[in-house]
This record gives sequence, C-alpha cells and structure tokens, in this order.
Amino acid sequence: MKRAIKVIVILLISLIIFYLLNKLLMPKYMTDLVEGSMISQYYDEEKNHEVIFIGDCEVYANFSPMVLYQEKGISSYVRGSSQQMIWQSYYILKETLKYETPKVVVFNVNSMRYDEPVSEAYNRLTLDKMKWSPEKIEMIKTSMREEESMLSYIFPILRYHDRFDKLTQEDFTYLFNEKKNTYQGFLINKEIKPLENVPTVKKLANYKFADIDYEYLQKILDLCNENNIKLLLIKAPSVYPHWYEEYDEQIEEFAQKNNINFINFLDKVEEIGIDYKQDTYDRGLHLNLTGATKLSKYFANYLKENYTLTDYRQNSEVNKIYQEKLEQYNKDIV
Repeated sequence: MKRAIKVIVILLISLIIFYLLNKLLMPKYMTDLVEGSMISQYYDEEKNHEVIFIGDCEVYANFSPMVLYQEKGISSYVRGSSQQMIWQSYYILKETLKYETPKVVVFNVNSMRYDEPVSEAYNRLTLDKMKWSPEKIEMIKTSMREEESMLSYIFPILRYHDRFDKLTQEDFTYLFNEKKNTYQGFLINKEIKPLENVPTVKKLANYKFADIDYEYLQKILDLCNENNIKLLLIKAPSVYPHWYEEYDEQIEEFAQKNNINFINFLDKVEEIGIDYKQDTYDRGLHLNLTGATKLSKYFANYLKENYTLTDYRQNSEVNKIYQEKLEQYNKDIV
C-alpha cells in the first residue's frame, strides 16, 4: 500500500511539473505579439453582444466596439486574429454560438483570397490561446501545415521546448493570469505612418476564389441561418494587399444569390472621411485609432439603420459595464 501511494504521489508531482512546464514555455503574448492573446480575452467577457465580428487583422485593427456603443448603444465584440483563415473564422463563430447568439455576424472577406494556411506562426496566434473544444480540435486539423502535429498543440512543450533559454520576466508574471490589451477585441494603435506610394497592382493568373473558401463561406452562412442570425459581409478599407475588382464581383454575386448584404468600404473612403496620410499606422495596410474611429462611427449608423439592434445605453445594467470600460478607453486613446 505504501509503495502504491508513493508511486501515485510521484506520478502526480510529475504531472504537475509537466503541466507547469507547458504553461511556462507557451508564449504569453502580453508585450510581444499581443495579437496572440486576443482570442482568449473573449471568454471573460459578459456575453451580451448583438454584433460579432469574425475575420483577420482587418477587423481587430479597424473596428472599435467602444465607438459603436458610444454612437448607437450597440453591444459588439471582435473575435479577430492575425491572418485568420476562413475555416478558422467558421470554427470561431461555431464556438461563439455556445456562449451567445448575436443578431448580426460581420465577416471580413479578405481571407477569401487564401486557400491554405500562410504559416505555423499565424496558426499559433489564433489557436494557442483558444479554449479546448471540439471546434478547436477541428480547427487545428484543418489549419495544420505538413510540418505541424496535433500533439504539439496538445502539449506546447513539444513546440516551444527551445524557449528555455529565452524565458523573460513576462513568462513568469503572466504564468497564471493575463492582462487585457484590447477593448472588446479592438486593438488600439495610435501611431501614424502615412500612405506614401500605392504599390503596383500585379495581374494574377487566376482570380477565382478556391473551392475551400466557398465551402466555408457557405458554412458560415448556414450556421447563421440555422440560428436566425443576419450575416453581413464586409471588406475593410485596406489599400493593400490589393482587393481586385474580380474578387468584389464574386462576393457581390454570392451576396445577391443569398440575399445578404455586402459592403466594400474601399468604395466609401471619401464618404467616411478616411485620410491615408493621417489615418493609418502602416502606410495603408490597417487604420490607426483615428481611422478606426471614423470607420466605426460610420458603421454604427449603418448597423442601426439596417438591422434591429438594441440601444443598450437605455439598459442600466449593461450601460454600467460599458461606462466603466469607456472610462478607461477614453484615457488610453489620449
């Protein structure tokens, strides 16, 4: 009996050490590559969002839920991540519906241009901090490149074992807790790097979106229809990578065929008042805080005019939560 107890104690201690090593070696994404922490921040939020954004950096950099609330009382959340592939957007939406059912899902169609994962690094920024669920497992299977393995996601130590000599104070400070670095999934960037030269537009051999992109776009639409959710397709106003007219025509065709709305904000830059000399932090790839504020104000009006959404400023309980966030937000944007 004593020997059995001793074996059990050793096993438990070994498991605890193994667990702690996995936690320690996993990148924390708190001060470097902060985009990798955004997926997990959703889980601690109050789940009262009538609008959910899914998509790549063109959503988390360009749309501020705090502005949507200030303008029209819209409760929203951006479940974006760097280089989020369309199949990842689908599984993130599917997971989101376990927590809440929004009235509108906003999907940025930029990822339709990709038919395979760009890199393991981008996969990790989306997947590492996501809670374990059937959706995460399916997303990993769909996203993995040839050199990746499921085990390396289950046991991060297999992927990050070489970080032992690269550990910093951040790894210990945020071993068991995280800090919020977004507001409802919006990542503030106040830098200004103006657009100076528009890159030369290259001709492509083939402009048609791949079958896998249409497959998952249809899955997103079906998931929305099954849950009585309105799907809204958008293209954020990024100057590059270039959004071809042929791309736009395919999205327009899909939207018309399925009786859903599509907005290409590139066509509305002047109406919104975006100035690429002042409103971008990386020469036209993403909007900065001033640009995102302009776009979000415009979008708040569009959402209110085209969808039946609640003005949560009239709800004392929800308004209290948002006012506390807005107090800090207004300090951070100065």
